[in-house]
Amino acid sequence: QVQLVESGGRLVQPGQSLNLSCVASGSIADIETMGWMRQVQGKQPELVLSVRGNTVSYRATPVVGRFTMSRDNSKNALYLHMNKLKPEDTALYYCTKLRFYLGPAVNPRGPGTQVTVSD
Repeated sequence: QVQLVESGGRLVQPGQSLNLSCVASGSIADIETMGWMRQVQGKQPELVLSVRGNTVSYRATPVVGRFTMSRDNSKNALYLHMNKLKPEDTALYYCTKLRFYLGPAVNPRGPGTQVTVSD
């Protein structure tokens, strides 16, 4: 089973943009549905975006118009492109295989990368 590792999380100011990467240890070409989730400590994880093949299939309402995702099977990678970041976007972001385009998350999933949006 492939392992997923995210990177790119950091402290940014409100209104700024940030791109996250998720790189797999092996091929993700056979994984039809993947997504980015986020979790705030003490709260349930939230599905942010999902992709089936190369088509974005789901965007959570709070990120519509600001976030998008892409995948590059040739690089075994997923990307999350975040614009106009808000303090409420602060969370641990992780990539994961999904059973369906709305979830649930199934293994493999990465450990996550922390995004903090603050002045």
